[in-house]
Amino acid sequence: MTLLLLVALGAAVGAPLRYLTDRAIQTRHPSLFPWGTLAVNVAGALVLGFVLGLPPANGLMALVGTGFCGALTTYSTFSYETVRLIQDGSRLYALVNLTASIVAGLGAAVLGYAAAGAVVG
Repeated sequence: MTLLLLVALGAAVGAPLRYLTDRAIQTRHPSLFPWGTLAVNVAGALVLGFVLGLPPANGLMALVGTGFCGALTTYSTFSYETVRLIQDGSRLYALVNLTASIVAGLGAAVLGYAAAGAVVG
């Protein structure tokens, strides 16, 4: 299987999962704050950190790292929603979104990397 096909297969799972997860979370938490986007971005960072902590495997990185995590996470939506919060006058939410996304995303990536190290030993 080519790497391109693996990327496409991972993306075919990641993109719908992002949409469904975002809708499910935003339905349960109807507010201006983009909880759904934050959740998928942090989850994607955790998964990507885990994959990066495993022994190198081009196929796995193409399928999970580039395809799945690339389609699951969304920097463009995060940026748009942060700007929208500022435009709507919700500067505190914008700051919380920015800070939480960076801190939680990096923390999740480090946690995933450490978990892979623990599994691989």
